[in-house]
Amino acid sequence: MDSAERDQRFDRATELFDGLNARDVRVVALTWVDNSGITRTKSVPLRRLAHAAAHGVGASPVFDVFLFDDWIIQGRFAGGPVGDLRLHPDLDRLTVLAGQPGWAWAPADRHFQSGVPYPMDQRLQVRKARQNLAERGLTAKAGFEIEWCVGKSDTDDYVPATSGAAYGHARQVELSDYCVDILTALDQQDIEVLQFHPEYAAGQFEVSTAPEDPVAAADTAVLVKETIRAITIRHGMRPSFSPKVVNGGVGNGGHLHLSLWRDGTNLFDDFQDEARQFSAGVLNHIRALCAVGAPSLASYLRLVPHTWSAPFAAWGEENRETALRLIRDNLEIKCFDLTANPYLVLAGVIAAGLDGVATQAALPEGLNVDPALLDGVPRLPTSLREAVEEFEKDSVLTEAFGKELAGTIADVRRGEIERYKDASPQGIANVTRWRH
Repeated sequence: MDSAERDQRFDRATELFDGLNARDVRVVALTWVDNSGITRTKSVPLRRLAHAAAHGVGASPVFDVFLFDDWIIQGRFAGGPVGDLRLHPDLDRLTVLAGQPGWAWAPADRHFQSGVPYPMDQRLQVRKARQNLAERGLTAKAGFEIEWCVGKSDTDDYVPATSGAAYGHARQVELSDYCVDILTALDQQDIEVLQFHPEYAAGQFEVSTAPEDPVAAADTAVLVKETIRAITIRHGMRPSFSPKVVNGGVGNGGHLHLSLWRDGTNLFDDFQDEARQFSAGVLNHIRALCAVGAPSLASYLRLVPHTWSAPFAAWGEENRETALRLIRDNLEIKCFDLTANPYLVLAGVIAAGLDGVATQAALPEGLNVDPALLDGVPRLPTSLREAVEEFEKDSVLTEAFGKELAGTIADVRRGEIERYKDASPQGIANVTRWRH
């Protein structure tokens, strides 16, 4: 980042000041998502936004080795008290927060103090993946399903804030004002919602957003979660995005929808060759992708058969128990959850899919029955340890992320495994419940 770009950023933020001030914005939250899937932040008063845009805000690289519970490990490539990075807000995505009066938000890119992009920045990984698509004449559109459970706020246990039935309208009636406030806030933030509904688990809801450019899709996933969190708290309740809110119950997913495009044509519309090859690539790497898409100990309490969590390394047309579900115009990856960093998820999936295109990978026959009823259908990893082992031996993914970031992802996963090695399944659910 040279002086001319810094000046341009400063001028752009200065131009935005009057409009933001007129909307009573006083503080801007600059966020990034760490390798444990936690949204971290530094915030600046509105009058400091121009300076932050040009020169960044200091943040230690130690956040790369934070566990979800704020425990800090010493990784092979990150950790310790030395060093500093700069957070630069993406002003193109700056959003006035409807659920937090007085606040605006912008996703931040992490740079070295020299202005050079930080290679372990997760948002940078999606930018690189998007460029790799473009070099093949391809683009992608993506979107996440966000599932969460609404609990009462006077306990650390999970007590549903509504008694309405699964998928039942009664649940929306009980929390009618809350549901309207969420949808209103998302609309005011220019987030296009495709649908909203009660889900299966007690007190559970889901919102799906429209497909976007991969970087924008990951940004939107962060903004939707934090908007839901803000509105839920303002209504005197608590949201949980954990993959297993209560051990033995149905968990929250974070399904990814992705379509592949060439020259304005969606290649999934007729499941054209490149779409099949891309899907085959994702399937070939899906076990390793679990280390970024199902990255917590709690993830493997969710990924069990007969719960529609898609714990099988297979695909099927409209099959909700295969990891990959082919829908009319896109591929849904169902095994992921919201303890994941959405930037890493998209970067990893695109890398895997492009490997399939490059090698003209063949897609095996799809399944049209519940995989649990068949013999020999491979499972996804059944533990975080197994997922990390698959990730570390997957050269396509580790090379795509780079030695340092791939190694740090593995270090963080192993740190969680070691820290909670003696915890029971319910104990894991308890410590994870309110963290994401």
